[in-house]
Amino acid sequence: MTDKSFQSETDTAVVAPTDRYRTIAADRTAAELEQEILARWTEDKVFERTQEYRDGQPRYVFFEGPPTANGRPGIHHVFSRTIKDLFCRHRAMSGFYVLRKAGWDTHGLPVEIEVEKQLGISGKQDIEAIGVEKFNQLCRESVWKYRAEWEKLSERIGFWLDYSDPYVTYSNNYVESVWWALKTLYDRDRLYRGHKILPYCPRCETALSSHEVEQGYRDVKDPSIYIGLDLVDGGDVRRRILVWTTTPWTLVSNVALAVNPELEYSELTRRSDDGAGTIILATSRAAAVLGDDYTDRWSTVALMSGSDLVGLRYTRPLDWVAFDTGKHEIIVGESFVSGDDGTGVVHMSPAFGADDYAAGQRNGLAFLQPVNGRGEFPADLPLVGGMFVKKADEKIITELRTRGVLWKAGTLEHRYPHCWRCDTPLLYYARTSWFVRTTAYKDAMLARNARVDWHPPEIGERRFGEWLTNNIDWAISRDRYWGSPLPLWICDSNSSHVEAIGSFAELAEKSGANVGEGFDPHKPYIDAHTWSCSVCHGTMKRTPEVIDTWFDSGSMPFAQWHYPFENVAKLEQNYPADFIAEGVDQTRGWFYSLLAIATGLDDALPHNTLSHRAATGEGVTAAPFKSVVVNDLVLDATGAKMSKSKGNVVDPWMIVEKYGADAARLFLVASSQVWVPRRFDEAAIRDTAGRFLLTFKNVYSGIFALYANFGWEPSDADPDVADRPLIDRWILSRLAAVESQADAALETYDATGAARAVMSFFVNDVSNWYVRQSRQRFYDVDGEDNRAAFATLREVLVVTCRLLAPIAPFLVDWVHYELEGTSAHLASYKREQRPERESGLETAMEHIRTLSTLGRAAREDAGVKVRQPLNRMVCVVPVAPLGTL
Repeated sequence: MTDKSFQSETDTAVVAPTDRYRTIAADRTAAELEQEILARWTEDKVFERTQEYRDGQPRYVFFEGPPTANGRPGIHHVFSRTIKDLFCRHRAMSGFYVLRKAGWDTHGLPVEIEVEKQLGISGKQDIEAIGVEKFNQLCRESVWKYRAEWEKLSERIGFWLDYSDPYVTYSNNYVESVWWALKTLYDRDRLYRGHKILPYCPRCETALSSHEVEQGYRDVKDPSIYIGLDLVDGGDVRRRILVWTTTPWTLVSNVALAVNPELEYSELTRRSDDGAGTIILATSRAAAVLGDDYTDRWSTVALMSGSDLVGLRYTRPLDWVAFDTGKHEIIVGESFVSGDDGTGVVHMSPAFGADDYAAGQRNGLAFLQPVNGRGEFPADLPLVGGMFVKKADEKIITELRTRGVLWKAGTLEHRYPHCWRCDTPLLYYARTSWFVRTTAYKDAMLARNARVDWHPPEIGERRFGEWLTNNIDWAISRDRYWGSPLPLWICDSNSSHVEAIGSFAELAEKSGANVGEGFDPHKPYIDAHTWSCSVCHGTMKRTPEVIDTWFDSGSMPFAQWHYPFENVAKLEQNYPADFIAEGVDQTRGWFYSLLAIATGLDDALPHNTLSHRAATGEGVTAAPFKSVVVNDLVLDATGAKMSKSKGNVVDPWMIVEKYGADAARLFLVASSQVWVPRRFDEAAIRDTAGRFLLTFKNVYSGIFALYANFGWEPSDADPDVADRPLIDRWILSRLAAVESQADAALETYDATGAARAVMSFFVNDVSNWYVRQSRQRFYDVDGEDNRAAFATLREVLVVTCRLLAPIAPFLVDWVHYELEGTSAHLASYKREQRPERESGLETAMEHIRTLSTLGRAAREDAGVKVRQPLNRMVCVVPVAPLGTL
């Protein structure tokens, strides 16, 4: 209906409308309305007032996982930030003080690679050519490239954060707290130097941690080759042992073969060519390698156990690299060799593979590593000199064929780890690195994780829990430039003399450094600080590595407060977190680093101390977060993962300007449980969230505001609830039920359940039933029934605004301002005094609505139009339900 003077069917006087309640013009876009609300929030300082109103109340602690601002935010960030915001809004409306301290992740490979792209360079040689000082300065500037866009988008979608005092991981205070944590771990023998096989990026020339590797798997096609290597046993018959590999390039550094001593192996000869020689492989693999009908073409010469093969010698596939000291060209026995794939024989290259390395240590095998830090073979190597190892596979296969070693060649499609930032295939490479000894407290991490309220639970039990169960020590050092420097100084005369520095004051005391204004703890400046070794006559120099940026982000609970140097009370108030939320990719990223660091520091953090345990009676300390919500991927409309290369990335700005932030938020939350992948389809936004918001707007503008402006406003003349018609009491009873249901859902981190409950109530109960059944009551201005209808609908609208405010904060706040004169976000989520539910009335109305539905279906079957009056309708109702009407 349009906004015009109204004349009732019974009155002759024309009543002029007022403008007490503003209506929303039909042609006004969601974006325009939301911009009005944003301006009002700023003018009225609504966010600041939510903080002031709850100051001194019980705290609800939220940790903001820090984004890196040198890349643009995407639609998946709108999703994760909606989840964070809605639970914080709900808890604030429930009376808690919710601190929303913003943070920025500013170190690490993501930043370095972005600067390399800007400069048109690639790799460490190019970086060092322009100078570490200049490069790091550019990194410092790069991290703020899109800061304004991040803050603007956060504001635009209604994600309330305090950007006035954010934590910044490159700031001196933050770095100093990280140093304190590292020194604490070192002093507890939980930070050590080791030489191990590590996942290594040859482009970035640095090792990665296991949780970084998990983020970079890609489906690739690699060579799958079988080679036959001659045994050197002095016999007259040529005997070859079959070996399988998907990394031909590692054959250059082959030094041994491994078999499983417990497996059965078959020695076979061709039936059609007796005397030509034999081949040996695991019996369980013969059919897979030779064909299901291999027994028609091959006869068994002998069966043997793997232990019978141990100690035999063989001829190497390639002889391009001379041996270091150690055993070589020998078969060893290893239990990790499987009879389920390959040939049951594994080629050993101890420099490239964790199992190979460990077997090499156990068996004293030679160690060959003819590959430099860029993943290239030495220039003087035949055929493949100077080539990147993965690109050398084809030439190596050709050479194996020429030498008569290649048995057969094909390809294998499988998942292979790539660098999570530059997408380069990783190598498993023997490196010296610094490790956090997380395996020493794995059980403690598992115990803490068991107390975390995970949503969904299976992430904590399986994905995260299994990750912790199979935990390996955290390789924390990075051979890079822009990061928190590893605060370990090593004697240049004796590398066993190591000192960990835990504060800038300690550094000043040791080296005489001026750590006042202008002090920069980053490379290259930090490396100028040295001092004499206290044990010998050497000089203490800082180890050149920086740390894994995940250690930075995982230190935020304490480093954001510059703990333990100041703000001890603030940390005690704000640790552990009641709630965190991030995407599923952070299961082995931020979630893990938070838990690993906090557990490693143990009683050095508040609420982990022995006195706290004694006071609370808790034998196991809490994780750094009590509850976590994990959201899954946002896919494109076809169900494909979004990526720039596919051109299917959704621009969040386009979405919020076209449909509004409310629609985007409501769709992302209500379409399915947040931990289920969802397809981002514009049509679905219109048909679900958009249609609901239109219904809500129409009930307010087209019914309530339009007709209330003809003379109704709240007053003592409105009848009490008990004196109102049954339909009013019914909808208010339903409202109370939904109010409790939505609150309980949000209390238990079920945002989808809360959104769907309120949406279903408003569409089905309010719009489709209550308003339709009461429409005439709104037309008849004045009178007790008219006042009851307006008072009831107003209460329904006010409460619904508050129930939806955490999820879709704009439109409902606009309406709440009109109805109450203040923001819904300053109101209580639940009313202190709610009408008692009338369950009998709700049941009776449910029966009536069922009859209505059946009656409509009968009309359709009979071909009778809905508005055509009936002479008679007969309802046959079972006796038991009839008694409840």
